[in-house]
Amino acid sequence: MSLFATKTIESLLAESEGRTGGETLKRTLTATSLILLGIGAIIGAGIFTLTGVAAAQHAGPGVVYSFILAAVGCAFAGFCYSEFSTMIPIAGSAYTYAYATMGELLAWIIGWSLVLEYAIGAATVSVSWSAYFASIMKDAGIEIPHALLASPWDNEPGTLNLMAVIIIGVITSILIIGIQESARFNSVVVTIKVSVVLVFIALGYFYIDSANYTPFVPPATSEKFGDFGWTGVLRAAGMIFFAYIGFDAVSTAAQEAKNPKRDMPIGIVGSLIVCTILYIAYAMVLTGVVNYKDLNTAAPLAVAVDKMTGYPWMGKLMKLGALAGLTSVMLVMLLGQSRVFFSMSRDGLLPGLFSRLHPKLKTPYMSNLLLLVFVSLFSAFTPISKLGELTSIGTLFAFVLVCIAVVIMRKTQPDLPRPFRTPWVPLVPILGVAFNLLLMFSLDKLTWAAFLSWMVLGLLVYFGYSRSRSHLQKSLAAKK
Repeated sequence: MSLFATKTIESLLAESEGRTGGETLKRTLTATSLILLGIGAIIGAGIFTLTGVAAAQHAGPGVVYSFILAAVGCAFAGFCYSEFSTMIPIAGSAYTYAYATMGELLAWIIGWSLVLEYAIGAATVSVSWSAYFASIMKDAGIEIPHALLASPWDNEPGTLNLMAVIIIGVITSILIIGIQESARFNSVVVTIKVSVVLVFIALGYFYIDSANYTPFVPPATSEKFGDFGWTGVLRAAGMIFFAYIGFDAVSTAAQEAKNPKRDMPIGIVGSLIVCTILYIAYAMVLTGVVNYKDLNTAAPLAVAVDKMTGYPWMGKLMKLGALAGLTSVMLVMLLGQSRVFFSMSRDGLLPGLFSRLHPKLKTPYMSNLLLLVFVSLFSAFTPISKLGELTSIGTLFAFVLVCIAVVIMRKTQPDLPRPFRTPWVPLVPILGVAFNLLLMFSLDKLTWAAFLSWMVLGLLVYFGYSRSRSHLQKSLAAKK
């Protein structure tokens, strides 16, 4: 039963405040910074990456409904994250929440799945960043060889996606410099990309061809699940779900928030509401300007802008804005992943170098550098569609466990102070579990096979390395 031993809230808070002798992260983030971090992660992954692919392959203009379905699942999970982030304002997000409610083994499993959410999410967006960067360079008269823009397993094979690797290196450097500097950089690029989205929606409205909306939900082309029709809408929702993980990434920065009990729910729920409205408006305009059959690309906004011939200057400006937007997404993803690894390392489940802070900058620089190597390999050699679906299934799994954890915590520790309370428990968490499981099962067999293989690898690492080095397991053994 030691596999399901939990850490007390008191011990978690003591560690985060440095009362147990370990190193601590600096609290510098305000409510505004947290909202911008959320928008920084959310706006970009869905708008600038897989919206076009999901519409072209599964849902047509009905991808609008897919965004609504995904938002509903996120809303239920978002309330649960808000409760935990105010009770346990510590780096690590869902991993830390699971450690306090469901025990070490499930905490490890969720921490391992978060690698799919953040690290693979960053790799996904870096591939789209590469496509936009190449488009901008082409406008400037510079042709980047295709061999340096695609993996060997893309539809049009290349050698490696070198541009994606380079931007991961740049973002890693910014994160190592410091959290406050990273937040300032994020604020600038978020302002740019939200402006870009609003301009696209406003001007693109005048280029909508209503014929592109007929049929709004294309009829199923086969009996296979996801080949258009309403199953295609559901399939697309699972595919683009990772576009909403920004509010989850906000929770990983709880230990660096100045006033987490007040500001975390504002950052989580606020960023989710703003971005959902923008997603719906964007998807309507995108599929109205461009026929969904022509959107099977990693850079759908660039395709739409090229059709808006009345504003030749806007094309270059919007591609540049998209590039900046994707940059902020990668920053928040890699920030979240390094903080999860920081918490897992501090608990002894990963090598100590993952929680080693830079002596001057106070950032987990070794974790950032190791992520640079890991994420770059995926960026260089994996097709974008498979990266996106792996990110989605890891995210959905984390959301399911967090919703379950809220119910467990209400039963086991009902008297703990809760600055924010999830409404209508257990109804909201149960609906969160149901919606997110529905979206998980909409993903294809290959994605499930990859996910289960990743989980098996994680269990091998846990039982072969982490369990014997766990600080909690050692303390339990010492008491026997």
